[in-house]
Amino acid sequence: MKLSIQMMFWLSLVFAALCLSYAYFGFSSIDPTMSDDIRDASRGYAWFWTFLGVIGLALAALGHWFLREPPEDGE
Repeated sequence: MKLSIQMMFWLSLVFAALCLSYAYFGFSSIDPTMSDDIRDASRGYAWFWTFLGVIGLALAALGHWFLREPPEDGE
């Protein structure tokens, strides 16, 4: 059981890092000379990847919390 929680923690961190780096790339590549429609679509796409990165960070935090406080047995 502990191995799967550790795997969830590390994979969530990797997922969050990939999503947030892709969001940073999306925000940094927005050109001010683009049309408003394309700029808004690019910004929305980058916010979507930011949202996924935050979900990954939340799952990593949950995994870290489970690692620090193991579940109690009902015995």
